[in-house]
Amino acid sequence: MSGFRSLSSGLRALQPEGFGADPSGERMARIRRSPHFKDGVFQNPGGPARTRPSGSALDFAKVFFDKEQRPRRAPSGTVPVHPTTLADLAKPPVTGLRVTWMGHSSVLAEIDGHRVLFDPVWGERCSPFSFAGPKRLHPVPLPLAALGPVDVVVISHDHYDHLDLPSIKALAGTDTLFAVPLGVGAHLEHWGVSADRLRELDWHEATKVGGLTLTATPARHFCGRGLRNTQHTLWASWVVAGEEHRIYHSGDTGYFEGFRDIGADHGPFDATMIQIGAYSDFWPDIHMTPQEGVRAHLDLQGGAPGGVLLPIHWGTFNLATHAWAEPGQWTKDAGEAAGQPVATPRPGEPFEPAGELPTDAWWTTASRPIARPWLRPEPPETAAEPGTEKGATEGGETPEAVPAG
Repeated sequence: MSGFRSLSSGLRALQPEGFGADPSGERMARIRRSPHFKDGVFQNPGGPARTRPSGSALDFAKVFFDKEQRPRRAPSGTVPVHPTTLADLAKPPVTGLRVTWMGHSSVLAEIDGHRVLFDPVWGERCSPFSFAGPKRLHPVPLPLAALGPVDVVVISHDHYDHLDLPSIKALAGTDTLFAVPLGVGAHLEHWGVSADRLRELDWHEATKVGGLTLTATPARHFCGRGLRNTQHTLWASWVVAGEEHRIYHSGDTGYFEGFRDIGADHGPFDATMIQIGAYSDFWPDIHMTPQEGVRAHLDLQGGAPGGVLLPIHWGTFNLATHAWAEPGQWTKDAGEAAGQPVATPRPGEPFEPAGELPTDAWWTTASRPIARPWLRPEPPETAAEPGTEKGATEGGETPEAVPAG
């Protein structure tokens, strides 16, 4: 047996550092006590969620690696990144709340005198390897060190496009705190973050950072970084409430009825950061389409338009089969149809939700034509023309199911 243990230890030593570490000891004991942990894994709200592509792997591979379709999943020109500077972020926001989307799900929120950084991914690839895996489609708007001091870093879950080793290593050398879902602290400690700087929460638990209250709220997703996906780290959305403002970051999630409960308990919100990219019919349970993202925002606001929706989780990495600019364009269209303000800043462009919103369709300068327009639903009292019923384009063809990543 000692030989097998030595072999196992040796294999672990050869694993990439980016795999992180599995929870153990008191952390694992706390996980087992969680009401959301059952049969050895964390459970999703609303019942089991498909976390792998539905259908055969061959069917998915045919779609994902199709040579004719692959070009549309990347920009055809240079993505217009905002030339963010320290001066842009040095002056306090006039309204007390300023949001800067850095690309994908990385957002700097300056709220009531505090600075919160969500899911910082400054690495070149969302992968455990420097030579393989999804690569950036645009540069970071500014170096991580140029952000200035951050009060708390919030992590939604441990997937590579949300928990980035190079970024965590850089932030480990600062005095910032980290708010993470239950179990994710094992990765951060493995990478040099001291335990006293971790705030590790189960769903519905909250922690105070200065004048802010951060609450981990449910999401419908999954976790895992290594070859063995043990499902022993939780995934979460996050509510951040200050003295005057409230914001919400969805992390990665499929649509579920729980958005209404989160809104009732913590809303309404001045701004929500909602995942609307990397969706697919291959994994409909764990990522939202643009239409679902707008619906989630409305649920969070009590069922009516309010606040500002910032679309996230798109434009930076190629993680699904939909066209590169489709999530941005479709969310903009769906927001207009619902009467809901949607902010569409360039990566790195700061804005204040209570001020003038960036609403340009900036992606059109770098995008191939989007093959089919987003279809506004017919009003209930109006019968659809033949061939344009819900789910069909004006040409009568059913829209292609867009995969998620």
